[in-house]
Amino acid sequence: MADNARAKKLADLIREVVAQKLQRGIKDPRLGTHVTITDTRVTGDLREATVFYTVYGDDEDRASAAAGLESAKGILRSAVGAAAGTKFTPTLAFVADALPENAKTIENLLDRARASDAKVREVSSGAQYAGEADPYRKPGDDEDDEGTAAE
Repeated sequence: MADNARAKKLADLIREVVAQKLQRGIKDPRLGTHVTITDTRVTGDLREATVFYTVYGDDEDRASAAAGLESAKGILRSAVGAAAGTKFTPTLAFVADALPENAKTIENLLDRARASDAKVREVSSGAQYAGEADPYRKPGDDEDDEGTAAE
């Protein structure tokens, strides 16, 4: 349990250090303000860290940001090592976060559901019930209710 707490604490530190270094310390134009660090995970042995990021832009921006992060990996790892003060600085692996794509897929599915609901509403407007509006029997509607209850 203590290892998990240490890994979480180190992951939080790595996320903060990498984000600050990207914002202020690295002058690579590929890593402009459109790169956001979303999450960081560290293995239980504290040897490897996976840094998840998103890029605001098109596929070309994402590809250039990935190349920029790969080239800045050494500088970022050094900054993490200086901030962490641990015996071994974890290796960094950068992975594009799938969150924006998943959110877009969900949004598209919700749009399709809304359109389908609108079609159903349009078709059903002005429609009439096949039977009565309330098809359920209520107590006291028939004289037979008293007779069946006694049996």
